[in-house]
Amino acid sequence: METRVAVISIIVENGDMVETLNAILHEYGEYIIGRMGIPYRKRGVNIIAIALDAPQNTISTLAGKIGGLSGISVKTAYSSVIGTD
Repeated sequence: METRVAVISIIVENGDMVETLNAILHEYGEYIIGRMGIPYRKRGVNIIAIALDAPQNTISTLAGKIGGLSGISVKTAYSSVIGTD
């Protein structure tokens, strides 16, 4: 199956959604290369970057689930690196 390397950037403005967000990320754990989280206390938000190597439809589905959460913004950047699993 063809996979892409991508980064999903997430801004969490609603702390009540963190548990749900973490549950969603756990579902897709097999595709996650790494994760970085930065709490920006001055503004009351959390900034998260998720690096993935997954089929494009899997990345899109994950981003869609995250984007559907209240108070969470998400953007995805795809690299041109394509692999096969």
